[in-house]
Amino acid sequence: MIHVTKSFLPDLKEYVSYLERVWESNHLTNDGPLLRELEQKLRDYLQVEHVIFVTNGTIALQLALKALQIKGEVITTPFSYCATSNAILWEGSTPIFADIDAHSLTVESAQIRSKITSTTQAILTTHVYGNAGDLEAQEALAAENHIPLIYDGAHAFGVTYKGKSIFNYGTVSTCSFHATKVFHSVEGGAVMTNDAKLAAKIIELRSFGHKNDEYFSAGINGKNSEFHAAMGLVNLGHFEQIRNYRKWACALYDNLLQIPGEAIKFNVHIDRNYSYYPVLFPNEASLLKAVAALQAVQINPRRYFYPSLNTVSFVDKQSCPISENIALRVLCLPLSAEIKEDEIRLISDLVNQSFN
Repeated sequence: MIHVTKSFLPDLKEYVSYLERVWESNHLTNDGPLLRELEQKLRDYLQVEHVIFVTNGTIALQLALKALQIKGEVITTPFSYCATSNAILWEGSTPIFADIDAHSLTVESAQIRSKITSTTQAILTTHVYGNAGDLEAQEALAAENHIPLIYDGAHAFGVTYKGKSIFNYGTVSTCSFHATKVFHSVEGGAVMTNDAKLAAKIIELRSFGHKNDEYFSAGINGKNSEFHAAMGLVNLGHFEQIRNYRKWACALYDNLLQIPGEAIKFNVHIDRNYSYYPVLFPNEASLLKAVAALQAVQINPRRYFYPSLNTVSFVDKQSCPISENIALRVLCLPLSAEIKEDEIRLISDLVNQSFN
């Protein structure tokens, strides 16, 4: 069976070498030495001033919203995983959906501007599949309106924009290190910012709002363990190898697939991480035909993202026709650091045949 992704696992001995340090220190969690080492190595790799390792990518979003004291309307994207809008709802705020660009699939400054009102508290949009919108224009718009700009970069680890990490943009960025991601720590995530005061607040909130045994605020348990930090430290050393392999796999897909219609346009200024291989079908019927053909031979792609978040039952209905249309037609094909050439050829043949 071939799934849409397969988690990278390093050589077990490499991971155990870090676990031996855990046994030696008997420090299992609560800001341990491996966690601090991972945070420092991530700061060095990403060239971001503050990287705070947390439980997962959803908690990362919640901590960002809480630290910025956001309560009210948040302009966001309807084309993302549900964690993006769920974090807004969980923190007691209201998602205001701005429709996406039909080519980049991200929300860009024109769509954001059309939704800003006197009650807007923040902007929270997603680097979809690691893609970037018009970042400088979005930063200028946020500054003009004196509201924070939060980027959900769950898919964007290792992506650079104009030569520097995409996590340097916005007031704060978040990332997921879930097992399905191109870089993972089994479970985990991070909050990244170049604002020292904001970083200190997030660190405080991550651990119940206290320092040592004194309480300073109402925080949450957003900590992560030495075991997860150990996996992150190992996998960080393999990241470039993983990315290069996935780049090769994506190039092979590009050469083999013959899907009629438009393709997703990635920003010309980014260096991609090849986190997913999304394709746009001309209509939902052709997508469903391809899915059926693949599943018949135990190949499982994923309708990622589907449905458009503005249509789910637990949010106020808002019209986003582009997102609703794209969500019906986008499919992520299997991609991993281990997918084989013959598997890519088989998948491509089956997808191509679905148009006959």
